[in-house]
Amino acid sequence: MEINCGTDIIEIERIKEAIEDLGKSFLERIYTEKEIEYCENKKNVKYQHYAARFAAKEAVFKAISKLLKDKYSVTWKDVEVINEENGRPIINILNEKLNNIKNIEISISHCKKYAIANVIVIY
Repeated sequence: MEINCGTDIIEIERIKEAIEDLGKSFLERIYTEKEIEYCENKKNVKYQHYAARFAAKEAVFKAISKLLKDKYSVTWKDVEVINEENGRPIINILNEKLNNIKNIEISISHCKKYAIANVIVIY
């Protein structure tokens, strides 16, 4: 058993600008349909939620980097951040090449300017 962690922080404004500049092409390259639906339902704070999911995916990539042949082994949409009914975020790994992950835990936070995510992976 091995335990690895990954952390990422991002400026919410960077994600907002990317979405405003690139629109649907950016959203569809980075986020799953479920993630887009979730964030769009957040109305005034949707960019905070998009940024938090972006940070979460980066944190996952850092935590699983030892498992990867190279950084192109996974894509943005191989990792999905959804929420349980109680609001707790969870990670769905959608790439079967990563089926040797035994457990993955995530913590996400955001404020007006930044979003941050911390991930622990056990494999």
